[in-house]
Amino acid sequence: MFLAAENLQETYLPVLLQVIIAIALPITILIASQAFGQRAKRNKIKDSAYECGLPAEDKPHPRFAVKFYVTAMLFILFDIEVVFLVPWATIYRDFIAEGISIVAPILVFLGVIILGLAYEIRNGALEWDK
Repeated sequence: MFLAAENLQETYLPVLLQVIIAIALPITILIASQAFGQRAKRNKIKDSAYECGLPAEDKPHPRFAVKFYVTAMLFILFDIEVVFLVPWATIYRDFIAEGISIVAPILVFLGVIILGLAYEIRNGALEWDK
């Protein structure tokens, strides 16, 4: 039942290396940032944005309204949930051939999506005039 010590070392060595890299990389980046990064002494020319050697004339760009971000997040959320429907649609025939009904769970899933969309519409998350 128990694995030998040599087999354990071979089994967990990649995991140990992954953990060491996961700890060492951020520490190395932080040390390099402190060693080579900008200091407290500010230089207006070096800190300004580089635009073909000419000083910047305007602000870089206006800020976007929050409604754009909310719409983007809702799109990503519902897009990902639709992606979960694709595997169900592709294996539906296999489940029917086995005599397994998967319609009820997918209807629950679709119901949750529809309730979420109705909630967002009711709260006005998709209205542009706000």
